[in-house]
Amino acid sequence: MTTAQSVPIQINEDECRRFQVAAELAGKKWTASILMAAARGAERFSEYRSMVLGVSDRLLSVRLRELEREQLLVRTVIATTPVQVRYSLTPRGVELIQGLQPLVQWGNRWGDEAVPPPPA
Repeated sequence: MTTAQSVPIQINEDECRRFQVAAELAGKKWTASILMAAARGAERFSEYRSMVLGVSDRLLSVRLRELEREQLLVRTVIATTPVQVRYSLTPRGVELIQGLQPLVQWGNRWGDEAVPPPPA
């Protein structure tokens, strides 16, 4: 049996508040998956839709706009017929992805135990 160990954390109130903002942003449903899709090369809406399984078109559109507003993605409109819209990570978005890597590693190690199996 494994026992929980106390982890020494030195974080002040301002850092705690900033962490909360970052955690809430990255923790919104589908946000991390959309950012991971961008890191894996998605640019067009259809690419995000195929890489982020289960997200509705409406919610994907909302999240892409939010990530643009938060300056994590940049939206580029290409004047062609029909108009093309591409999304790409900003340096700020790349840094957030890098910050999420330990969580990805945790998921790789423990994720199967944390997620119930799909119904048969």
